[in-house]
Amino acid sequence: MTNQTSLKSDPVLLFPGQGSQFVGMGKDLIEKSRAAKDVYTQVNDALGRDLTKIIFNGPEKELNETRNAQPAITATSLACLAYLNEITENSFKINYTAGHSLGEYTSLAASGALTIDETIKLVVERGRLMQIACDKNPGGMVAIIGIDEITVEEVCRETGTYTSNINSSSQIVISGNHMSLARAIDLLNARGAKRVVNLPVSGAFHSELMQPAVDGLTEMLDSLNFSDPQFPIISNVKAKPIEKGEELKEELINQMKSCVQWSKTLDYLIDEGCNTFLEIGPGKILTNLIKRIPGEFELINISDYESANKIKK
Repeated sequence: MTNQTSLKSDPVLLFPGQGSQFVGMGKDLIEKSRAAKDVYTQVNDALGRDLTKIIFNGPEKELNETRNAQPAITATSLACLAYLNEITENSFKINYTAGHSLGEYTSLAASGALTIDETIKLVVERGRLMQIACDKNPGGMVAIIGIDEITVEEVCRETGTYTSNINSSSQIVISGNHMSLARAIDLLNARGAKRVVNLPVSGAFHSELMQPAVDGLTEMLDSLNFSDPQFPIISNVKAKPIEKGEELKEELINQMKSCVQWSKTLDYLIDEGCNTFLEIGPGKILTNLIKRIPGEFELINISDYESANKIKK
């Protein structure tokens, strides 16, 4: 192995959310790693169908369906982590973990709060319930670039839309029904937004329009026994560490209809002295957000066989 690097400090594990998927992700891992292959096998068994066929071969349209994309991203992220642990023999201590929206569910399995089987079934049920909520309360999501949080929140109050993701000081996502979003877009453009981008999603996620999904999710969460995570999970909702399994149920219920406080999550981690971040899974969305923050950080993406092998144990 060449170009290996030793981690400068104990890392934070970051897990991506929906939208990071692509056809072929993880294929090299399943061919070369027993640990990664075991993860995918567990996922297929939990689902009762061959999800890996869609992950590795597509078609893209089928992979992008929520019912496939969410467990596919979770599975691939966990397979990447399993291979990293395999080759490093679990030799580094993990400071914290944080996942963006769907990625918070990956954190459950990564930290041992739930098993892989339980996590995948929960992810699938979450996606099913979200789709039901979308059918009952049609809506969408829009990314706002280059305008401050206070102005976005003012527009949301004026239009009946919701702040759904605060990814950075200059990248905020809002959601709502289509008429309200159209009005919000007009106001945001008038108030100086650099870009307003309609997101290719099926509903108004992380808003009150997801309320129809909450009861069903609560029922499933009540059927699960959460262990205390082996390392703290940073809450999407409060941007504070969760260290007790019993706190995770409330977090996941609130996360369904609350804003993902990703910018505050990163602020918390940096204030705690964290400077080594491993984004585990497809894409580089989360580490790219950190690159915009002033400071010196070690940012590593573990998305395949080659990138995992750059880490020294």
